[in-house]
Amino acid sequence: MGKSFPRLCIRSAPAIWLVRHWLLLLCALCWLAKSDQAVAQVNQYTNTTAGAIDDTTCGGTVLNRDFIVGTGYTINDVNIGILLTHTYRSDLRITLRSPAGTTINVMLNTAGEGDNLNDLFDDEAATAIAAHDATVTDPITPAPPPYSHSLRPSAALTAFDGQNSLGTWRLSICDSVAADVGNFLRADLYLSQVPASFADLSLTKTVSNAAPTFGASISYTLVVTNAAASALTANGVTVQDTLPAGFTYVSHVAGGGSTFDAGTGVWSVGTLAPAATRTLTITGTVAATPGATVTNSAEVSASSVIDLDSTPNNGSTTEDDDAQVSFTVTGVRIAGTPPILSCPAGTLLHDWDPLTWTAGSLDNSYIVTNLGSVRFLVSISGGVFLSNAGFGGQNPALQTQVTGGFGPAQRSLAQLVNMTSQAGLVTTIVTLPTGVAGAQFRLFDLDFGSGSFADKVTVTGSFDGGPVTPVLTNGVVNYVIGNTAIGDGASADTSANGNVVVTFTSPVDIITITYGNHTTAPANPGQQAIAVHDFTFCRPVANLSVSKISSVVSDPVNGVTNPKAIPGAVMQYCITITNPDSGTAAGVAIADALPPATSFVPGSIRSGSSCGSAATVEDDDAAGADENNPDGASIGGSLISASSTAIGPNSTRAFTFQVTLN
Repeated sequence: MGKSFPRLCIRSAPAIWLVRHWLLLLCALCWLAKSDQAVAQVNQYTNTTAGAIDDTTCGGTVLNRDFIVGTGYTINDVNIGILLTHTYRSDLRITLRSPAGTTINVMLNTAGEGDNLNDLFDDEAATAIAAHDATVTDPITPAPPPYSHSLRPSAALTAFDGQNSLGTWRLSICDSVAADVGNFLRADLYLSQVPASFADLSLTKTVSNAAPTFGASISYTLVVTNAAASALTANGVTVQDTLPAGFTYVSHVAGGGSTFDAGTGVWSVGTLAPAATRTLTITGTVAATPGATVTNSAEVSASSVIDLDSTPNNGSTTEDDDAQVSFTVTGVRIAGTPPILSCPAGTLLHDWDPLTWTAGSLDNSYIVTNLGSVRFLVSISGGVFLSNAGFGGQNPALQTQVTGGFGPAQRSLAQLVNMTSQAGLVTTIVTLPTGVAGAQFRLFDLDFGSGSFADKVTVTGSFDGGPVTPVLTNGVVNYVIGNTAIGDGASADTSANGNVVVTFTSPVDIITITYGNHTTAPANPGQQAIAVHDFTFCRPVANLSVSKISSVVSDPVNGVTNPKAIPGAVMQYCITITNPDSGTAAGVAIADALPPATSFVPGSIRSGSSCGSAATVEDDDAAGADENNPDGASIGGSLISASSTAIGPNSTRAFTFQVTLN
């Protein structure tokens, strides 16, 4: 036994070639099984009917060899191996036609001056047939498979993907130059079958701004989809998105019950049925320096079922289950341009300069001409107000040290605090006596202190109990996400760099300013401050409209059951006065003449907030306390008169009365 082993090692070259190629094939098959997770079944069809390749040019006789596929299935991949003898193989033209009639050029007058063909044509091969060694003669023995080379065809065989396999596949070979001869020996057609159980997952990724400035707020949006043609629901789907340096995470929104861990970058998608999608939006700030390009890559990292054309978590950048997107930082941040406050009836100003605020007090009200009393209510949690002479003494206080860039300095309401926790908050509630069509004000010194604090302000509003969201406009050292501004750079007390402009472009009657720290602040932020500057309010405007409807209450024949407007019937009329705008209309009065051929029903006048709820009895005369409680109504001759002391913003008053048809 010890002497026979060396003899095996020194066998003839053809034997060594055979062993080497079979080992390569086994390794390749093992690699494919591992990398593709047995994605598809490969079916082999062989034709060994030998025949001469006529030297009559391709305009004459063409050698055809057919492969009969008797089973129908969807094709995922096609390869074709060809063995033939021929002198000067670049004379050859070889095509493959599917049962659907699609014809692909496998080899088209290429592969150099060498002889013979012993090659497997595979779209995934590293070398193209055009780059085949020009003068190398392909070996003919031993017979394939395996074939001596794996080469990409002249045209991609992917055109067959998705077609049905059933029917006759035809390989056609001809000699394009009358000078050389050859013989067809064998061909093997490999059809990869789409498995019955699969899910085709794909991932896309976009960025909200591909050319942001340093410190700007941007967001990534990831969408993972299970194709509608998928046979199975994918469970346990996860996506890995490790956020890159140069992007500072702020928040995220994960749809469809999915979750995202910003620390690990794992998006736990969960279950995806065929045709289902999930979306993840990640918001953050640009932390890279100007000129830097930041690339973010993501990939489906897990799935319970096989994917047809991609492998989860394989680090690929070319499959459809991975996605990359980049942004390039264009420069430093500039202050934004706030919306123009549009006020149809002009503006009113709450100016701190002529006013006083007892230092340290938390509740003060001020009269704004043509608006009324505006209340400022301040509270704090997770910290304490500080005393500082430059900031007006015990805070809150009016001061001129923080100027917002105004010159000469103007007074503003400072909130100098020592925050003992990152969750500490100062809340300022501004309550208006009536709604205004819009409002605008500035916040000064909203900035960042490294290792100390990270100013964060959220502004909300309401009108008649409903939420109103303002527009916040950033300064140079802060950025805006929605209705929140966050400091990420330092600003001097006299600089405008820390300013944030808040604009309400729709009616509002309560404004709430919540001041605290972003997550980039330490656990104990310490001393920090902002200042609330002057308020510009739109002058309140009332916009009254009147409507009138009627209904039949009863008639002499049917009573109250499906009554008709016949003589003797009782009709009810309802007049509504609506004020959808922000101002209060005072001393409103209307008049309505009785319809012809009707008689007023005494004691029938009622008032209320709507036709259905008008239940307050109004007597028929124009005297007494009932005339302003807050409504009044009367009849004089054939004229109904009604009045309301005030109709507030977004309010309606209603008056009903009855008549008899004569």
